[in-house]
Amino acid sequence: MPDYIYLLENRLSPAQQNALREVRDAARNAGMTVFLAGGAVRDLTSGFPVRDLDFSVQGNALKLKKPLEKAGAKLWGEHEPSRTLFFWFPGSVRVEVSSARREEYPKPGKPVYHWAPILEDLRRRDFTANAMAISLNEGSWGLLLDPLNGFADIETRHLRLASNYGFIEDPSRMIRAARFIARTGWEMDPRTKSRYENARDEGLIEQISAFSRGYELEEIAHEEDPIKALRLLEAEGWMKALYPAWTAAKADLKGLDELNRIFIRLLMLGVNPDPSAAHVELLTAKMTPKDLSGLKRLFPRTGFVDQWNHLEHSAKEFSKELLGKGASTPSATWKLLVNYEPEAVLWLAFSAKNAAVKEKFNNFFNVWPEARQKIPTALMAEMRITPELPEYGKIAEELFFQFMDGKLQTEEEIRAFLEPHSPPAPPPPVVIRRPRGRRAEPKFEEEEELEIPALRAGEAEEGEEEEETEEPVRSGEIEILPPSKTLAAAKPAATAGKPEKTAPVKAAKEAPKPTAEAKAAAKAPAKADAKASSKPEIKAAAKPQPAVKAPPKASSKPEAKPEAKPAKAVSKVASLAAKAVAKPAAKPAAKKQAAAHARKPVKVAPKPAAKKPAKAAKATASSKNQSDKKKKR
Repeated sequence: MPDYIYLLENRLSPAQQNALREVRDAARNAGMTVFLAGGAVRDLTSGFPVRDLDFSVQGNALKLKKPLEKAGAKLWGEHEPSRTLFFWFPGSVRVEVSSARREEYPKPGKPVYHWAPILEDLRRRDFTANAMAISLNEGSWGLLLDPLNGFADIETRHLRLASNYGFIEDPSRMIRAARFIARTGWEMDPRTKSRYENARDEGLIEQISAFSRGYELEEIAHEEDPIKALRLLEAEGWMKALYPAWTAAKADLKGLDELNRIFIRLLMLGVNPDPSAAHVELLTAKMTPKDLSGLKRLFPRTGFVDQWNHLEHSAKEFSKELLGKGASTPSATWKLLVNYEPEAVLWLAFSAKNAAVKEKFNNFFNVWPEARQKIPTALMAEMRITPELPEYGKIAEELFFQFMDGKLQTEEEIRAFLEPHSPPAPPPPVVIRRPRGRRAEPKFEEEEELEIPALRAGEAEEGEEEEETEEPVRSGEIEILPPSKTLAAAKPAATAGKPEKTAPVKAAKEAPKPTAEAKAAAKAPAKADAKASSKPEIKAAAKPQPAVKAPPKASSKPEAKPEAKPAKAVSKVASLAAKAVAKPAAKPAAKKQAAAHARKPVKVAPKPAAKKPAKAAKATASSKNQSDKKKKR
């Protein structure tokens, strides 16, 4: 099921939408409910072009005559017995407004009208495809009324009678069926076709009313291909009953083909004329004036007859304006052709004999439209003039007129023209960045305490454990301090006083030459250092350096025995140094502990005064005495 709200908003032209709003508002102000019915709903549903608008109101439609004339509509005719009004709205829109009714036929072609609700009005119509309506009232806008299931017949492209006695009650429905089949190519369903043939054989067409006869004759002119409809009606024998003097032989066939070609080209350029008056002029081109005047008297829409009669006069008036000063430039001529009465434009384009007029129409059809290809859409997009702007259409149209008149030859001229219409550049996007977290800086307090954040997770944890048990390891004259103390000694600038100076070079000179066992023991820490260097690189600030102390002076005490197994002590020192120098990478869990520990500064007490090792002093003195005895010998 189609969405009829969408169809009303998109399938109708702007002029048709305007006419629909005016009729709806007039009916609402008069307290009537109004529906779009008949052929307009059928064409919306089936996809055919909507040629005219039929409205049905629940009330007296004749009361809407003055309100609609004030809204700009022109009254073309009326039929009081059926309360039907015919209007011509601006934009070439034909409108028919009638009261919802029920019909009785005591005799064929002699209806008696009874005013009724909309559903009864739909059931009394000719075919099921025309027995549909769309509500235009508040609360039910776009609601489809389809009591006879006409939507199914539209899908199957069948023409089915709404009543079994439709052709007997109103014989004009046979003419309507033939005309509709000629336009759409649909077929009558089997029952409808048999009833159609029976009514034709019985000659019921002779019972047609005068109003219906004139109405059906006028509808031939409103067809898209009127010559096709006229030929079919003539072949069925209906023209003998309608108006015998009007046949297909009285029509200008070449003129109809040329008119249709011009009509299509005008539609492509935005001009939307109603070709009905031009059609009937060419369809009756070879009729005698007497027959022609008799045909005009039968048409129920007197306004349409006036339009037909003034077709030549309106074309001459338009020709004067087209050759006047108001159309001296191509753009002015274009605006005049687009905004003038489209029916006069169509007939002048068809019947013009003046060379200047023909040249302007040739430029309008073939030359001037090429100026649209010069519109610089890329440059407009660069200057932020995009279709999203409300005034984009006006800017593009003005550019089109400038190019048509031969202006704006260079890019600089185009930029200068577009600059006032270019919107300002949007501000740069604001990027909000979160500030990165800062590491806590070490706080320096008094001279006695030094706060140092833990550098690595592993060192922080081991430092906490070693604070309780760490003791300096002595090996001969060299004292190796634990990592925590070396870190404290490595930051002498943090203390207020001057740092203590060590003299490793002097101590090395005064120390005696090591023995073979000492040399072997000294190689062990070197190998440990080489192994540690092959491990992942560690920050230099975290690498502890061994502190070297000067050996004490020789005492006068008796000679003491050297320490047994110095190699083991040296290896222990080497292992401790290797652990302090190269620490393995901390595990993910250790990293979290290190981050937590880094927030807590480690307090390191100042370095205590080094004690003189008694055993090392005795060993040094004994080795010195032995060397003196060897010299004396």
